[in-house]
Amino acid sequence: MAVDSRFYEKTGPVRIADLAATTGATFSGDGEVRISDVGAAEHAKSNEVCYFEGKAPPTEGQVSAEAGACFVTAAHADKLPAGTIALISRTPRSAHGKAAEMLFRLRNWTDEASAENPTNIHPTAVIAPSAVIGQGAAIGDRSVIAPNTVIGPGVQIGRDCIIGPNASVQCSLIGNRVKIYAGARIGEAGFGVAAGPEGAEDAPQFGRVILQDGVTIGANTCIDRGAFDDTIIGENSKIDNLCQIAHNVVCGRNVLIASFAGISGSVEIGDGVMFGGRVGIADHVKINEGAQIAAASGVFREIPAGETWGGVPAKPLRQWMREIAWLQKHSSGGKRKT
Repeated sequence: MAVDSRFYEKTGPVRIADLAATTGATFSGDGEVRISDVGAAEHAKSNEVCYFEGKAPPTEGQVSAEAGACFVTAAHADKLPAGTIALISRTPRSAHGKAAEMLFRLRNWTDEASAENPTNIHPTAVIAPSAVIGQGAAIGDRSVIAPNTVIGPGVQIGRDCIIGPNASVQCSLIGNRVKIYAGARIGEAGFGVAAGPEGAEDAPQFGRVILQDGVTIGANTCIDRGAFDDTIIGENSKIDNLCQIAHNVVCGRNVLIASFAGISGSVEIGDGVMFGGRVGIADHVKINEGAQIAAASGVFREIPAGETWGGVPAKPLRQWMREIAWLQKHSSGGKRKT
């Protein structure tokens, strides 16, 4: 997915030779080829640079056949699709982050609105005097922005929305009838950490958050923007207070998430899923349509559609309850010691 120019200013294109020089990578091929965008490996286009750092060689589809260039370790440099320029680095993700910073910068509060991206606040919208609205933002009919709330540059907010006090929204597209309660943080950078030459580095995040129509976000909940793709919360989903939704999570329609839930990056959640309080989901897990997860469960693998799971690690509910009963029966001979 191309980086959204409403939130990020393009500073490229950049020659392959310059990318290599800045990141410390080596390459073979035409150094005059120009790269203008960044992308995820499986979706990268001919004008984009991506990265691959798996321990095993990339399999078909893991790196797009259209990718213009890819940061990769020397061991896998010859395994990239034909036509993709290999930028060889010991730390591909770190190098890719440096390349991204050569191509884009996050728009800031001093930027002026442009003819292509004007600030557009509907006359019926209610904006508290102490709220801050970034350049190029749009706020729809009858939407309310409460005191001390910050709406970042380029953010798009639909009709009949309520953004509570002391909330912040950036790099986001907000649908109609969305409620974001006090202190929520929407669109901050996700927890992307890359191994760099001098230790851990923050990986830049160039994606967005999309909240579809009818979504409710509880007080002090945080939803991180995607790394290069989007974090998406589907129509009419309701998220309680003090939840954490990490980057690239895709959440379906009518999902209910109780307080203190923590959802790691790139999780897929189907329509109608229900989470109890304090549920934790490991990264890249898929929760299929209609599944239910008991409170305080820890989920580390895919949950089939319509099933109810619980426990740590989570498993089908009946199995979990039988195991709990067995433990209670056999611990201390089934009797409580005095």
